[in-house]
Amino acid sequence: MSKQRQMKILKMPHPTVTIRSGKEGNPRNRLLVVTPTLGIVRMEWSTRRFGLPTPCSWAASMATLGIGNVVPMHYLVADAQNLGCKEIVEKDYEWLLLWEDDVIPPYDAYLQLHPYIQKATIPIVSGLYFTKGLYSEPIVYRGICQGAYTNFDIGQKIWVDGVPTGFLLVHSKIIKLMWNESKDYAVLGGIKTREVFETPSKVYFDPQSEGYSTGSGTSDLQWCRRVIDEKVISRAGWPKIGRKKHQFLCDTKIMCMHIDLTSGKQFPVIVDPVKKEK
Repeated sequence: MSKQRQMKILKMPHPTVTIRSGKEGNPRNRLLVVTPTLGIVRMEWSTRRFGLPTPCSWAASMATLGIGNVVPMHYLVADAQNLGCKEIVEKDYEWLLLWEDDVIPPYDAYLQLHPYIQKATIPIVSGLYFTKGLYSEPIVYRGICQGAYTNFDIGQKIWVDGVPTGFLLVHSKIIKLMWNESKDYAVLGGIKTREVFETPSKVYFDPQSEGYSTGSGTSDLQWCRRVIDEKVISRAGWPKIGRKKHQFLCDTKIMCMHIDLTSGKQFPVIVDPVKKEK
């Protein structure tokens, strides 16, 4: 082949066409996993976190806020959660999964969450786990100051008005609406976010006792109360659920273990009835 003929072939346009999908060629931001942590996790948790099978075609990311500007480490829980909300808003994720570093979900947890994510008919779904202690009770509630709700069998789907954030799936429309109506503030390190989650800690003057009183609680139940009081679920696009007395679904089939980070002991303690008889 002549040199002139070779040059003509090299100058011909390449027939390959690159087709990009989504914004800037990236897959859709579907799920963001946020884990508030002090930086120490159990091996049992790590193998579950990074070993869960995922449904086909899932796109998932993890924010571990604190290392750099994207990972919540050494923050108060509410601050870490708010940094997660910031990621949801700025990166336009569709779902937020709050997964705390001492909660171990079942092996098929992602597969069980998949239908909720696909259908998007229920905006807030919690797994079930129990308190750590000799007397371990489920962390789900119906009514303020009523104690744990226990009138259910494992495997049922129950509606409650108080859920924890240990393994909690939340649609971004809920987060974005609350974000737009929350005040700005800065967390440790000067990172600006908004107070979607808040740790209730107040001091107030009681005129009856003529003294000062204090009140405190947890960010998860404070957030649940805000969602209900401000009719967030209805305004975000789920009016039928927003009219319910109990607006949060706990799928008790997603039965998680609550692990002590020091000893590795898991709760609730499962007793083998055969061994117990012996």
